[in-house]
Amino acid sequence: MAILRMIKKSSATRDIPKGHFAVYVGEMQKKRFVIPISFLSEPLFQDLLSQAEEEFGFDHPMGGVTIPCSEDLFTDLTSRLRK
Repeated sequence: MAILRMIKKSSATRDIPKGHFAVYVGEMQKKRFVIPISFLSEPLFQDLLSQAEEEFGFDHPMGGVTIPCSEDLFTDLTSRLRK
């Protein structure tokens, strides 16, 4: 799976805790977030990944997955997933 290869590549090059991966979020400027791999199984997060794949593919020069949404939407979604 392309996303898992991207996560492993990203995790190997950055200071990311085990069980987490980096994503870049934002419309103009991209902010880096480190989130749990467990989010990959969540339908809401999978929808975001599908949008990211359609818009950017999974080969990112920043070393992580870029998610095409606002920071506010992303932080709201991740706080709901953490509950």
